[in-house]
Amino acid sequence: MRATEVPAIAGAYLFRPTPYADERGFFCRTFDAEVIRSVGLDPGAFVQHSLSRSVRGVLRGLHLRSGAGEAKLVRCSSGEVFDVVVDLRPGSPTFLGRAFFELSGETQASVYVPAGCAHGFQALTATADVSYRIDRPHDPAEDVTIAFDDPELAIPWPLPPTSVSKRDREAPSLAEVLRHGKG
Repeated sequence: MRATEVPAIAGAYLFRPTPYADERGFFCRTFDAEVIRSVGLDPGAFVQHSLSRSVRGVLRGLHLRSGAGEAKLVRCSSGEVFDVVVDLRPGSPTFLGRAFFELSGETQASVYVPAGCAHGFQALTATADVSYRIDRPHDPAEDVTIAFDDPELAIPWPLPPTSVSKRDREAPSLAEVLRHGKG
Protein backbone atom coordinates (compact mmCIF):
# COMPACT_ATOMS: atom_id res chain seq x y z
CA MET A 1 0.00 0.00 0.00
CA ARG A 2 1.26 3.47 -0.81
CA ALA A 3 0.08 6.92 0.25
CA THR A 4 -0.04 9.94 -2.04
CA GLU A 5 -0.79 13.53 -1.01
CA VAL A 6 -3.81 15.16 -2.67
CA PRO A 7 -2.49 18.54 -3.91
CA ALA A 8 -5.93 20.23 -4.07
CA ILE A 9 -6.73 19.48 -0.39
CA ALA A 10 -4.07 20.09 2.27
CA GLY A 11 -3.84 17.09 4.60
CA ALA A 12 -5.81 14.75 2.31
CA TYR A 13 -4.26 11.48 1.11
CA LEU A 14 -5.05 8.76 -1.39
CA PHE A 15 -4.08 5.27 -0.20
CA ARG A 16 -3.59 2.72 -2.99
CA PRO A 17 -3.26 -0.93 -2.04
CA THR A 18 -1.57 -3.58 -4.13
CA PRO A 19 -4.14 -6.24 -5.02
CA TYR A 20 -2.81 -9.75 -5.64
CA ALA A 21 -4.98 -11.32 -8.32
CA ASP A 22 -5.26 -14.88 -9.55
CA GLU A 23 -7.94 -17.16 -10.99
CA ARG A 24 -9.89 -17.01 -7.69
CA GLY A 25 -10.17 -13.22 -7.63
CA PHE A 26 -7.94 -10.96 -5.56
CA PHE A 27 -6.64 -10.21 -2.08
CA CYS A 28 -5.39 -6.85 -0.82
CA ARG A 29 -4.77 -4.99 2.40
CA THR A 30 -7.18 -2.02 2.58
CA PHE A 31 -5.92 -0.60 5.89
CA ASP A 32 -2.35 -0.59 7.16
CA ALA A 33 -1.58 1.21 10.41
CA GLU A 34 2.10 1.66 9.51
CA VAL A 35 1.26 3.34 6.20
CA ILE A 36 -1.30 5.56 7.95
CA ARG A 37 1.34 6.51 10.57
CA SER A 38 3.92 7.20 7.84
CA VAL A 39 1.92 10.27 6.72
CA GLY A 40 1.44 11.56 10.26
CA LEU A 41 -2.05 10.21 10.95
CA ASP A 42 -3.08 8.19 13.99
CA PRO A 43 -4.56 4.86 12.86
CA GLY A 44 -6.10 4.40 16.32
CA ALA A 45 -8.13 7.61 15.92
CA PHE A 46 -10.83 5.86 13.88
CA VAL A 47 -13.63 4.96 16.30
CA GLN A 48 -16.50 4.08 13.99
CA HIS A 49 -16.83 2.11 10.75
CA SER A 50 -19.92 2.59 8.59
CA LEU A 51 -21.11 1.26 5.23
CA SER A 52 -23.54 2.63 2.65
CA ARG A 53 -24.98 0.93 -0.41
CA SER A 54 -26.21 3.00 -3.34
CA VAL A 55 -27.60 2.23 -6.78
CA ARG A 56 -26.44 3.83 -10.04
CA GLY A 57 -27.03 7.58 -10.11
CA VAL A 58 -27.63 7.99 -6.37
CA LEU A 59 -25.92 11.11 -5.11
CA ARG A 60 -24.94 11.55 -1.45
CA GLY A 61 -23.56 14.82 -0.15
CA LEU A 62 -22.04 17.23 0.30
CA HIS A 63 -21.68 16.48 4.01
CA LEU A 64 -19.44 17.62 6.84
CA ARG A 65 -19.58 18.15 10.59
CA SER A 66 -19.54 21.42 12.48
CA GLY A 67 -17.57 21.96 15.67
CA ALA A 68 -14.38 19.91 15.76
CA GLY A 69 -15.34 18.37 12.41
CA GLU A 70 -14.84 14.77 11.43
CA ALA A 71 -11.97 13.12 9.58
CA LYS A 72 -12.76 10.00 7.61
CA LEU A 73 -11.15 7.35 5.50
CA VAL A 74 -13.47 6.54 2.57
CA ARG A 75 -13.28 3.47 0.31
CA CYS A 76 -15.54 1.97 -2.34
CA SER A 77 -15.43 -1.74 -1.54
CA SER A 78 -17.72 -2.85 -4.38
CA GLY A 79 -18.82 -1.11 -7.56
CA GLU A 80 -17.58 2.36 -8.50
CA VAL A 81 -18.24 5.91 -7.32
CA PHE A 82 -17.30 9.44 -8.31
CA ASP A 83 -15.98 10.83 -5.03
CA VAL A 84 -15.69 14.53 -4.12
CA VAL A 85 -13.80 16.38 -1.37
CA VAL A 86 -14.11 20.16 -0.85
CA ASP A 87 -11.83 22.04 1.57
CA LEU A 88 -13.97 24.31 3.78
CA ARG A 89 -11.32 25.16 6.38
CA PRO A 90 -10.97 28.99 6.26
CA GLY A 91 -7.29 28.96 7.37
CA SER A 92 -6.27 26.19 4.99
CA PRO A 93 -3.86 26.93 2.12
CA THR A 94 -6.27 24.97 -0.11
CA PHE A 95 -9.51 26.65 1.14
CA LEU A 96 -12.31 25.95 -1.39
CA GLY A 97 -10.05 23.49 -3.23
CA ARG A 98 -11.87 20.54 -4.78
CA ALA A 99 -10.60 17.05 -5.52
CA PHE A 100 -12.35 14.32 -7.50
CA PHE A 101 -11.63 10.60 -7.46
CA GLU A 102 -13.01 7.47 -9.04
CA LEU A 103 -13.01 4.93 -6.23
CA SER A 104 -13.83 1.33 -7.05
CA GLY A 105 -13.95 -2.20 -5.79
CA GLU A 106 -11.33 -3.02 -8.40
CA THR A 107 -8.66 -0.74 -6.95
CA GLN A 108 -9.80 -0.64 -3.29
CA ALA A 109 -8.15 2.81 -2.97
CA SER A 110 -9.11 4.94 0.06
CA VAL A 111 -9.28 8.71 0.42
CA TYR A 112 -8.47 10.39 3.74
CA VAL A 113 -10.81 13.37 4.15
CA PRO A 114 -9.53 15.82 6.80
CA ALA A 115 -11.90 17.34 9.36
CA GLY A 116 -13.45 20.53 7.99
CA CYS A 117 -13.76 19.20 4.44
CA ALA A 118 -17.08 18.38 2.79
CA HIS A 119 -17.50 14.98 1.17
CA GLY A 120 -19.94 13.46 -1.29
CA PHE A 121 -20.16 10.83 -3.98
CA GLN A 122 -22.28 9.47 -6.81
CA ALA A 123 -22.71 5.76 -7.59
CA LEU A 124 -21.58 4.90 -11.12
CA THR A 125 -22.44 1.19 -11.16
CA ALA A 126 -25.61 -0.86 -10.59
CA THR A 127 -24.66 -0.98 -6.90
CA ALA A 128 -21.79 0.60 -5.02
CA ASP A 129 -20.76 -0.05 -1.42
CA VAL A 130 -18.83 2.73 0.32
CA SER A 131 -17.19 2.23 3.70
CA TYR A 132 -16.17 5.00 6.07
CA ARG A 133 -13.76 4.90 9.00
CA ILE A 134 -14.65 7.92 11.12
CA ASP A 135 -12.54 9.55 13.84
CA ARG A 136 -15.34 10.37 16.30
CA PRO A 137 -18.85 9.17 17.10
CA HIS A 138 -21.60 10.61 14.92
CA ASP A 139 -23.68 13.42 16.41
CA PRO A 140 -26.63 14.36 14.15
CA ALA A 141 -26.78 17.82 15.79
CA GLU A 142 -23.45 18.62 14.07
CA ASP A 143 -24.48 17.54 10.57
CA VAL A 144 -23.96 20.18 7.88
CA THR A 145 -25.05 19.74 4.28
CA ILE A 146 -24.17 21.90 1.27
CA ALA A 147 -26.08 21.88 -2.01
CA PHE A 148 -24.50 19.27 -4.28
CA ASP A 149 -25.42 21.41 -7.31
CA ASP A 150 -24.09 24.72 -5.96
CA PRO A 151 -22.88 26.71 -9.00
CA GLU A 152 -19.96 28.17 -7.02
CA LEU A 153 -18.55 24.65 -6.59
CA ALA A 154 -19.52 23.52 -10.12
CA ILE A 155 -18.93 19.84 -9.34
CA PRO A 156 -18.94 17.84 -12.59
CA TRP A 157 -21.20 14.99 -11.44
CA PRO A 158 -20.88 12.37 -14.19
CA LEU A 159 -24.55 11.27 -14.25
CA PRO A 160 -27.87 12.99 -13.78
CA PRO A 161 -28.85 12.22 -10.16
CA THR A 162 -31.47 9.45 -9.99
CA SER A 163 -32.04 9.74 -6.26
CA VAL A 164 -31.07 12.38 -3.70
CA SER A 165 -32.22 12.49 -0.07
CA LYS A 166 -34.60 15.25 1.03
CA ARG A 167 -31.84 16.65 3.25
CA ASP A 168 -29.44 16.87 0.30
CA ARG A 169 -32.08 18.28 -2.11
CA GLU A 170 -32.94 21.06 0.36
CA ALA A 171 -29.35 21.85 1.42
CA PRO A 172 -28.26 25.49 1.56
CA SER A 173 -25.69 26.98 -0.77
CA LEU A 174 -22.00 27.08 0.06
CA ALA A 175 -22.22 30.87 0.57
CA GLU A 176 -25.06 30.46 3.08
CA VAL A 177 -23.20 27.76 5.05
CA LEU A 178 -20.02 29.86 5.15
CA ARG A 179 -22.00 33.01 6.09
CA HIS A 180 -23.40 31.18 9.14
CA GLY A 181 -19.99 29.83 10.10
CA LYS A 182 -21.02 26.19 9.87
CA GLY A 183 -18.32 25.06 7.47
